[in-house]
Amino acid sequence: MTITYNAFEFATAWDGLWSSSFGRWIATKGLHIVLVIVATIIATRVIRHVAGRISRRLAASDDSDATVQSEAVKHRQALASVISSVAIAVLYVVVSVDVVNTLGLPIGSLVAPAAVLGAALGFGAQRIVQDLLSGFFIITEKQYGFGDLVQLTIGASNEAVGTVEDVTLRVTKLRTSDGEMFTVPNGQIVKSLNLSKDWARAVVDIPVPASADLNRVNEVLKGVSDKAMQDDVLPSLLLDAPSLMGVESIGVDEVKLRMVARTLPGKQFDAGRRLRQLVVADLRREGIDSRTPASVDAA
Repeated sequence: MTITYNAFEFATAWDGLWSSSFGRWIATKGLHIVLVIVATIIATRVIRHVAGRISRRLAASDDSDATVQSEAVKHRQALASVISSVAIAVLYVVVSVDVVNTLGLPIGSLVAPAAVLGAALGFGAQRIVQDLLSGFFIITEKQYGFGDLVQLTIGASNEAVGTVEDVTLRVTKLRTSDGEMFTVPNGQIVKSLNLSKDWARAVVDIPVPASADLNRVNEVLKGVSDKAMQDDVLPSLLLDAPSLMGVESIGVDEVKLRMVARTLPGKQFDAGRRLRQLVVADLRREGIDSRTPASVDAA
């Protein structure tokens, strides 16, 4: 009987506590915090959806050649990504302050400890600040954008080559030709080489025996240059007809001649491979031996 009475008293006291203080707190401040958090989650998804939609619309409204995006579109897509990230960060800060106020924690009393903690973390956060500043200048200076083929020098000598898939204030994400993803902190980028900005250049070096008749070789290569603009593939990649630069180097057993061609951004490798096929085929047809494969560089 005593146990039943004590249990009854405990339940009565708990009900009174719930209906008096705790219940009112849940119905007012607790409900407010839950609603704010839910609204923050929804707002975050909306911001990311809008940023993605803007990027897709920019890509769809691009009036440039279908094989490559314009530099303006690439830059605007990067800006949309950064603005969405900043907006979400600001939203989280505002919500955090609101929740702290709702819980009744004195923000003023937290200023001094926060200053000490900020000073302590400042030494460890220098790299993050460096990443953010570097990302800011990368975007404002339009060094590269979505879809660009870039070569990034990281640190002293490490390099990362790939297509830009994402640019934020802190990191740049590159997709390599093998499908691998590089995530590079912007503050560690020493040098960026954009291989697809405005236009690119395919450089084809053609080695021929030193005993070959160079006048005849030049005629064959000029014929390749003339036929390039009537090819099935090259006209969609080239901005103008390839140019024969002449003798590039002279060795003991071979002479290298160079042919260059301006291409659409990022298409220099495809154009170079097709040019080599035409060069090798025409040289063999004329009985001229090209004993080593022609090499292609990008500029």
